[in-house]
Amino acid sequence: MMHPWRRSLAALLALAMVAPAWSQASRPVAAASPLAKAAPAAPSAVPSEASDQVYDNLNRSVKAGQKSEFGLRTNNPVVEAGGVQLPDLGDPSTAALSPDMEKRLGDRIMRDIRRDPQYVTDPLLADYLNSLGYRLVQAARRQNISGSTGAGTFATGFDLFAVRDRSINAFALPGGYIGVHTGLLVQSDTESELASVLGHEIGHVMQRHIARGITSQDQSMWIALASMVLAGLAATRSPDAAAALALGGQGAAVANQLSFSRGAEREADRVGFQIMTAAGFDPQGMPDFFMRLQRAAGTAENSVPSYVRTHPLTSERIADMQDRVRHVAAHKVPNTPEYEFARVRSRVIQEGTPSDLQNLRTALQSQLAGASAMRLPALYYGIAFTEQRLGRYAAAEQALGEARRLYGNIPGATSGSPMLDVMAIELARAQGRVPEALSQATASMKAFPLSHAVALAYADTLLGSGRLDAAVSFLRERTREETARSEWWDLLARAYAGQGKRVQQHQALAEKYAMDGAYQAAIEQLQIARKAGDGDFYTLSEVDARLHQLERQYREEKQDNKGMPN
Repeated sequence: MMHPWRRSLAALLALAMVAPAWSQASRPVAAASPLAKAAPAAPSAVPSEASDQVYDNLNRSVKAGQKSEFGLRTNNPVVEAGGVQLPDLGDPSTAALSPDMEKRLGDRIMRDIRRDPQYVTDPLLADYLNSLGYRLVQAARRQNISGSTGAGTFATGFDLFAVRDRSINAFALPGGYIGVHTGLLVQSDTESELASVLGHEIGHVMQRHIARGITSQDQSMWIALASMVLAGLAATRSPDAAAALALGGQGAAVANQLSFSRGAEREADRVGFQIMTAAGFDPQGMPDFFMRLQRAAGTAENSVPSYVRTHPLTSERIADMQDRVRHVAAHKVPNTPEYEFARVRSRVIQEGTPSDLQNLRTALQSQLAGASAMRLPALYYGIAFTEQRLGRYAAAEQALGEARRLYGNIPGATSGSPMLDVMAIELARAQGRVPEALSQATASMKAFPLSHAVALAYADTLLGSGRLDAAVSFLRERTREETARSEWWDLLARAYAGQGKRVQQHQALAEKYAMDGAYQAAIEQLQIARKAGDGDFYTLSEVDARLHQLERQYREEKQDNKGMPN
C-alpha cells in the first residue's frame, strides 16, 4: 500500500501546482562544501604536491561567508547576469494564502514526510543540498528577484532534503521546503543542470506560485487538504496520481489550475535560469536538461520521465531557454569533487539489500580502470561506503584511504571534505578506536564548524567516548543555535541519561517530540519528568510551565484538524 503522504501529495501537486517532477537533471554543485572555516596547518613533512592539492581542495571547501538560514556559510562568487532582467508575472504579495499559513502548512506536511522511511535522514546529503541551495538563494538576492529579500515565507529560509527514490524528480512544498529524489542526483550529468532544476524550484517558492494558485474562497479547501497532503509525492512517484485524485472529487479544482500551471512553469523556468546563471553556473545547463528530457520522452515508452508526463515539455519552453542562452556569455563549469561524492553517496543510499550493495560495489570497482582522475576519489569513496554498509569495516577503511590519498589528504589532518572526514570518524568508532575517532572529529570540527554532519559525528563521538559533560555542553549550545533541529534534543537526552539526570533526560525528549509535531508524546515525557524524583523546585516549575504550553498547542492543533478529511 502506498504510504498516505505519497498518495495524498497528488492533491497538493495537482491543486497547487507544486514544482514539477524533473528528469535527468544535474547534480548540486557545492564546490567542495562551503562548510568550513579554517584549514588546519600542514605538517612540514608532507610532500608539496599533496599539500598543494589538499589546500586547493580546502580553499574550495573551507571558505566561509555569511551565516545563512541553513546555518551554512559560503562566499562563492556570484556572477551578475547582465541583460537578463526578468519582469514579475504578477505580485506574489497578492496571494490569498498568507505567508504564515503557507509556512504552517509546509511544516505540517514535513512532519509526516520525516516519518516516512523513504525520507533520507543522511546529514551529509542534507548539508550538500542546502549549500547548493544557499548559493542559489544568495544569487537571487543579488539579482533582487521578487521574494528573495527576506519578506513573507522566504524569511524562514529554504530547507532542501533528499527522498530515497530512483525516479528523476525534485519538488517544492509550501514554506520553502524542496525535496530532491536520489535518482536526480544519481542520473544527473552536470552540476549546472542540477542547479537549473533547483533554481526552478526556488523560483516557484519565491514567486509564491502555491499561494497564488488559489483564491480567498479556496482557503478552507486548501487547509482541509493539508491533512491528506501529508505529503505525498504521489504525483512524483505516479504521474497518474493527480488524475486519480480528480476522480475522487477534486476534478474541478484541478482543471481550474492547469492553465495557471503552464504560466507558473514558464515563470519558474525564467527565474531559475536567472538564478543559476547569476550563481556562476553554465547557462547551457537548463536547455541541455530540457533537450535530454525531450529525447527521453521521444525514445522510450515505458521510461518517459515523469516530468514530461505530468507537465508536458513544450517546444516553447525549450526555445525560450535556448534564446536566453544566446544572450549571456558561455561559462563552462566542471563538476567538483564534492558533487561527485554526493552523487555516489546517493547511489549507495538507494540500495536496500546486501545483495544490491554487493552488486553496486562490483559495478563501482569495474569503473576504476577507465575513470578520469576527477572521478577516481568518488569511486573509491562509493566502494568504501558500500563496504561500510555491509559491515566490512577493514575493507571500507582501505577504500577510504585510497579516496583520501587521491583527493589530496594530509596525513593526520582533515581530508578537506566533510564527506571523507565523517566516514573516517564513523569507521574508527565502529572498530573501537575511540581516541582516534575523537581526534579526527575534533580536527574536522575545526575545519568545518558549520557542517551539521560533522557536528553530529562529533557529538556522537563525545557520547561514545564517555565525555558526557563535554557532550552536554556542546549539545545545549547546539539546541540554542539550531532551534529547528530535533536531533540535538535526542542526543542531549542520551547525554543526560548517561549522567543519570532523569528529569533533564525527559525534558529533552519532550522538546524532540514537540519539534517533530508529536505533541502528545511530548506531553507524556513531561509527565514522566514530573515524577522522576530528581528535580529541584526551579526545574519542576520549568517542567510545569512547558507542560501547560504544550497542552495548549496540542488543543489548538486538534482544533485546526477538526473537520478535516481522514
